[in-house]
This record gives sequence, C-alpha cells and structure tokens, in this order.
Amino acid sequence: MFTITQLAGFVAVAEEGHFGRAATRLNMTQPPLSRQIQQLERELQVRLIDRSSRTVRLTPAGRSFLTDARRLLHDAENAARSVRRVTDGRTGVLRLGFTATSAYGVLGGLINTARQHLPHVEVVLHELVSGDQLERISADALDLGLVRPPTPPGLESRSLRSEPLVAALPVEHPLTERDEIDLSAFHGEKVVGYSPFAARYFYDLLVGLFGEAGVHPSYVQHADQVHTVLALVEVGLGIALVPSTAARLRFEGVVLRPVRLPVPDPVELHLAWRGSNDNPVLHTFLELL
Repeated sequence: MFTITQLAGFVAVAEEGHFGRAATRLNMTQPPLSRQIQQLERELQVRLIDRSSRTVRLTPAGRSFLTDARRLLHDAENAARSVRRVTDGRTGVLRLGFTATSAYGVLGGLINTARQHLPHVEVVLHELVSGDQLERISADALDLGLVRPPTPPGLESRSLRSEPLVAALPVEHPLTERDEIDLSAFHGEKVVGYSPFAARYFYDLLVGLFGEAGVHPSYVQHADQVHTVLALVEVGLGIALVPSTAARLRFEGVVLRPVRLPVPDPVELHLAWRGSNDNPVLHTFLELL
C-alpha cells in the first residue's frame, strides 16, 4: 500500500509542475522524490506522470488520482490534529454530575467554561444526588461531580463555593415580618427537613446547627431535594432552612429571609473526581477551573 509520504510527494510534484521545485518545497533532494513517485506508481499499477517531455504533466489517471490524494492528505492531517487534541485533553467526552441546586448556581459557569475553552469536548450531564454521584465516580461511570462533602477515600475533591442558609417561610407565616431570623425561632416550629439517606449532607448540617443552638424543631416531613422542600413549605406544611441559591427557584408562595448563624456560609459545594481517572479532558478541565 502507498504511504502518506508518497502521496505528499505526488501532490507537490503535481502542484509545482516541476520535480526540482517540489523537492525544495518538501525539503529533500530530487532523486529520492523521483523514487517515491515511481514506488507510488508501482503500488497503484498505473502511470501518474507523463515523462515523455521535460515538463511534468499528469496522465488522465494522475489527474483523477490528484483529487483523491489531496483528500487523503487532508484526512490524515485532521486525524493527526484530532489525536493530539485527545492527548492534551481538548477533545473527547466529559461526564459531569450535578445536584439539583448546583444547576442554578454553578453548573452554567462550568458549561460556559467548557464551551469557551474546550469547544471540541462534549459535556454529558447527569442530575444525581451527591451519594449517587460519588458511587458513579468511584465506578468510573462519571468523570466529575458537583457534590456535597465529604468525599470517600479514593476520591479527590476541591471546594468550589460556599453559601448561607436562608429561612423558607409560607407567605402568610408571622416570621415573614422579620428582616432577619434567629435560629431560635425554629424552636418548636413545624419544620420540613431533609432525608437522612438521600439528602444526608443537609440532614447532618441542620441537626448540627440546631443541636449546637439548643433548638428542637418539630419535623413534619423529610424530603430528598431542595425544590421538594420548598413545595412543601409553599403549601403551608412547615418552615425550612434552604441554601440561598434556592431563591432562583422562585416559588411564589414562599418568602425567604436571612438567618443568623454561627457560621456565615455553612453550605459547601465541592468538585469530586477519581485521582486515577486517565481521561485527559478531566485534567484539562480541572486546570481551567
């Protein structure tokens, strides 16, 4: 089979119309270039160049083959560029997990970063709670996750942002008249909390905050997702503590108020990934972030 080098030599001779100029263009001498063309003709079993005159003229077969030769060279150059982009992490697929609330505050920025700096990377999104994301990252089913801490052994993580908790109140609740609410206001109140399984991070966070403050709310329901918590608040089931990004969900029957807490921004969001993940796109993306 003919080689890319032979194709490049043939195209150069055809375009220059002269062996000497073609050799100069290819940074080689004329004799080896002539041998390349002869070898190409033997491989194809057809004469490409008419050597009956001192000028270089293509045979009908040569003129037909020139179109294919240019296309093959173009495809080879594209293949080389593509594989280099894969190696340096600038093409390929990034499997990104995210929680529902992170979609409102962080996800858009990550996607825009990928679009701007890695236009040849396909970002495949998976909405999952943190626990499911961490399991899939460990199993190499996800490359990167927007998760709540902590991350299990074997995974790496980086703090991405932190934010405050705010009180979510039914629109007719008396606490809506206050500009800021103390945590003690939750004592004895009907509260919509978080599932100790699917929403373990928020469950532990609230238990810790209420416990340190000596506050004992009356839990009426535990939900898995922040938007579910807000929906239950809206129908008057109780009040709740939600991350401040929940304001973007815009439940008309819910009023949000700041809460005085011992830690200003207790809600953390981390990036998590498996350190042994060999996807070049992942490491290029982390460097960009």
